[in-house]
Amino acid sequence: MSVVVIGAGLSGLAAACHLVGRGHEVTLVERHDAAGGRGLRLRQDGFTFDTGPTVMTMPDLVGEALAAAGTSLHDALPMRLLDPAYRALFDDGSQIMVRHGVEAMRQEIADTCGSVDAASFVDFADWLRKLYRVEMPHFIDANFDSPLDLASNPRAAARLLRLGGFRRLGPVIREWFRDERLHRLFSFQALYAGLSPESALALYAVITYMDSIEGVWFPEGGMDAVPAALATAASKAGADLRYGTSVTRLVLDRRGAVAGVEIDSGERLRADAVVCTLDLPTAYDQLLPQLKAPRVVRSGTYSPSAVVWHVGASGTPAPGTAHHNIHFGADWDGAFRALIDDRRLMPDPSRLVTVPTLTEPGLAPEGDSVLYVLEPVPNLSGSIDWRREREPMRERLHAFLTANGYPDRILTEELVTPLEWQQLGMHQGTPFALAHTFMQTGPFRPGNLDRRVPGLVFAGSGTVPGVGVPMVLISGKLAADRVDAYLPGPRARLRTDRG
Repeated sequence: MSVVVIGAGLSGLAAACHLVGRGHEVTLVERHDAAGGRGLRLRQDGFTFDTGPTVMTMPDLVGEALAAAGTSLHDALPMRLLDPAYRALFDDGSQIMVRHGVEAMRQEIADTCGSVDAASFVDFADWLRKLYRVEMPHFIDANFDSPLDLASNPRAAARLLRLGGFRRLGPVIREWFRDERLHRLFSFQALYAGLSPESALALYAVITYMDSIEGVWFPEGGMDAVPAALATAASKAGADLRYGTSVTRLVLDRRGAVAGVEIDSGERLRADAVVCTLDLPTAYDQLLPQLKAPRVVRSGTYSPSAVVWHVGASGTPAPGTAHHNIHFGADWDGAFRALIDDRRLMPDPSRLVTVPTLTEPGLAPEGDSVLYVLEPVPNLSGSIDWRREREPMRERLHAFLTANGYPDRILTEELVTPLEWQQLGMHQGTPFALAHTFMQTGPFRPGNLDRRVPGLVFAGSGTVPGVGVPMVLISGKLAADRVDAYLPGPRARLRTDRG
């Protein structure tokens, strides 16, 4: 059976690897000239920028996709464990390193926050593991056809309830630790879900588990090595990768089922199924104009956005700088109220600074640095005029680099605001899709099927299971499972690749 995958981002590449490994004829169509999607690599003035995700967790999920296509993670994508995973800096001048391993992190907390919180961390890590073991197989790595599917495993749901997964994250973290700095360190991950810690469900502590317990990794050669390895594996396994090609419309048969796609050259590619990884509102607007998008896609709550400043600078950072550095602002609660409730800039922002050249110096000329500076900002549903705000934002970020010991003599740069995200096809100018509110999570999130168009399957951050590198990799696998279930013959089987 033939399958067309639209988009060579991580979800599309994962879907292609799983599908070709299961014997399907796969054609992957990508409008850019290389794999990577929203993380497409940018080379400029001798500097190399990875413009997508910078934090790599759960590499076994990449390994699963590679293995499906007959390639091993060890051979195709060597990675280095980052220890510390993060350097966290606070407004009082203190810092805490997020160390790899429970014992190493317990000692770090003992040294910086005291013995009581250090002892709590051991039990906290155990709680995170229990959450992960319940959530991953039953609520994350699973396709849902309706909210009633939650009742299919009542024991898992009851266990998640007993673990406190449906409480709010902020209050749960405060019960574990006394030191306010730890409250921030172990709850800021809620922002990945598009929420404040006070409104996010505690089950999203699973993100904390992924980076603070399982560890943060960095591929040799930079983050672009991830899509490159997946693309190579899919191609070697027989997938046809067509770069510099855009899909202009879906081709449907008389029943309204998928029959293929038409590309910008006018050629039609026949397909028994199509996996579409476009941002869902864009997918409906461009490829399904005859259909009304689901309500949650049209009027759901979308996550805040981010300004990302890619900087090539002369010199290197101050001693003690880590690969990933989180600078927490003083007014934690006020920052979230401004960002999410009021949809305005955080008055005292927290920022992430990633310095990949500390691990991979070849991304910059000798003696220079690549910096990735991220500040969360409202999406375009707010009232900020980014044409006017662009330069003041750049000036604030530049002053921030100077004040915090980063190289600040700029040799080349690229500033990405919500306007640029919107131009890339991301609804409301956010790369983080729908926020993970309760009614936009699990079976309540837009599904990866629209039954009005048989044979069409969605993948990516806008559908299940959600946002983040691990989630979109799983999304590609779940899409492959949907294709298997749809197509007739021996491939419409149970997910035997999971045992």
